[in-house]
Formats: sequence, C-alpha cells, structure tokens
Amino acid sequence: MRSKVRRVARAGRRIQWLMAGWLTLVWWALWGTWSAMSLVGGLVVATLALTLFPLPALKLDVSVRPLAVVALVLRFLLDVVVASVQVAVTVLRPPRDLRNAIVRVQLRSDSELTLVIVAELVSLVPGSIVVEANRASHTLYLHVLDVRGPDALDAQRRRVLAQEARVLKALPPRRSPEPDPETDTDTEPDPETEVAR
Repeated sequence: MRSKVRRVARAGRRIQWLMAGWLTLVWWALWGTWSAMSLVGGLVVATLALTLFPLPALKLDVSVRPLAVVALVLRFLLDVVVASVQVAVTVLRPPRDLRNAIVRVQLRSDSELTLVIVAELVSLVPGSIVVEANRASHTLYLHVLDVRGPDALDAQRRRVLAQEARVLKALPPRRSPEPDPETDTDTEPDPETEVAR
C-alpha cells in the first residue's frame, strides 16, 4: 500500500515539474526576450506559482500512438492553412448575407481529456471558436464564421467529430468501461443548432 502511495506521489511531482516547464516556456514566449535571465525568471515564477497553488495530480490513462499523433498534427496544420485562406477571402470579400452560427456538437467520447484536446484544436483553426464546453454532457458549442445554410452546419459538425476520432486514434484510453446493455443505445441525440445574424 505504501509503495502505491509513493508511486502516486512521485507521479504527481513529475506532472508538476512538467507543468513548471510548460509555464516557463509560456513566460519566456510572452516576454519576447530570449535570454537566460528571462528563462530563469520564468522558472522561478512557475515554481513559486505551483508551490503556492499546487495542482491536483493528473492521471493520464491514455496510450500514445506516435504515427497517429503525427497524422493528427499534420491534418491540424492542413486545416489551419485551408481555414486561414477561407477566412482571408471572407474578410476581403464579405458576402452580403454573411451569417454566423452557434453550433452544438455532442461528442461521442466521455473522456474529459478528449473534450479538452478537441476544444483546443477546433478553437485554433481560424473561423471557429469554442464558446462553451459542457463537461457533464461532453458537448461543445462553437461560434462559426460565414455559415451558408444547414449543409454548412452539418459539415462543421462532421469536422469536429472527425477531429475527435483522430484524437481518439492518437491518444486512445487504456481502459474503456464495458457498455451496459440496458442503458446503452445506438441512437445519438440530434445536435441542435441556432443560426444568428
């Protein structure tokens, strides 16, 4: 029992140092001066912040498939380039009936890590941003630029679900709960959409 507690404590400390490294890099990037002094200052600030406000130990119960991760990153970069061109065209030549929309997408996975990763990837693609993520129902609400009818809404929803599938392929959960035959259904709720001018 003690060895298990020690392993958990060591894992928590390791995650904290990984977070400290990430916060240091963010600090370094925000300062914009690539000097050793700003790097050391970022490390001190990150360590102090994590000491005063410790984060709970993070348990990532996922496997990593390197080839699928590479495919996920490459497809994400392609999406960013294509969406950037589309947004640039929309900004330079806005259509007369320009409409934006709030799209509700029900994710298939019940993993909170998948919810976070999909929300981040979708928000980083120009033209769409997650305005709300419901952890209880694993639902994303997106603001989408230049929506031209129901087909465009369905296409956006399919893009998000395809992104989720790529994330699950790259970072599959190690253990998946067995479905309950009494409560499990094959039908999915039809996502609601609301188009706003």
